[in-house]
Amino acid sequence: RRMRRILIVAIILLALVVAGLIYFGVQLFKEGNSLGIQQALSTEQQTAEIKPDEAQDASTSTAKVTTVPDLVSLLGLTQEEAVTVLQHGAQVSSTRAVNEEGNPIKTEARVALTAEPADSRTGTPTVYLGLDEAGKIIQAGYSASTTALGYGSLSFADAVRNEDIIQKTLAEAGVAVPEGAVELPEDSTAYTTVDSDGKTVTKEYCSFSGEADVEGASHTWSAVLSYDYSMANASGNLADTVRTIFIYVNA
Repeated sequence: RRMRRILIVAIILLALVVAGLIYFGVQLFKEGNSLGIQQALSTEQQTAEIKPDEAQDASTSTAKVTTVPDLVSLLGLTQEEAVTVLQHGAQVSSTRAVNEEGNPIKTEARVALTAEPADSRTGTPTVYLGLDEAGKIIQAGYSASTTALGYGSLSFADAVRNEDIIQKTLAEAGVAVPEGAVELPEDSTAYTTVDSDGKTVTKEYCSFSGEADVEGASHTWSAVLSYDYSMANASGNLADTVRTIFIYVNA
């Protein structure tokens, strides 16, 4: 009888131990499953963050830190006069001769605005001068990071359609663009380049052009907006996108 009682007690204790092991096993399984779900959700969120059309680059400041020079005022000047007018640490960084039949531009000069804040990816804002055979400027251009101009967190389509980045940049340069002159194609494939996988966006690029009246004189203008996602895709951080705008005005 005594042995029977001992066996009963041992069986009860063994059952309690087994029940305890089962309970803790279930809790560990639930905790591991919950952690897996959180990791999956985190991964999905990170993937969504680098979608060009939806994500907002919160790490990139949208404060405007540079101004667009008046390009129209440079037309008709010599290279030396333009450097003086530009100020902002303007320095000629390169020149090259242009020998193209039918092209009135005979010399191209690149002027770096060294006193302006430099972008870590695109460098300092730059002015481009096209001079005729008499040494007079007949084309003036400008390029800068869109972040420096205050558009750092915008998607490509939003920058063009809602924030009028092309019109506003040209207006600063002295060119008032007529309403409706800048239109982004409705089909994004017209300005989007994807990787070989057919899904990963590597670049968004679109050019625009037109004519505008400036103080009674007609001038042709052109502009290019470029978003390069190569570095952003490699790092998984949208802040590494290289966003650049180019504008030109012709005499």
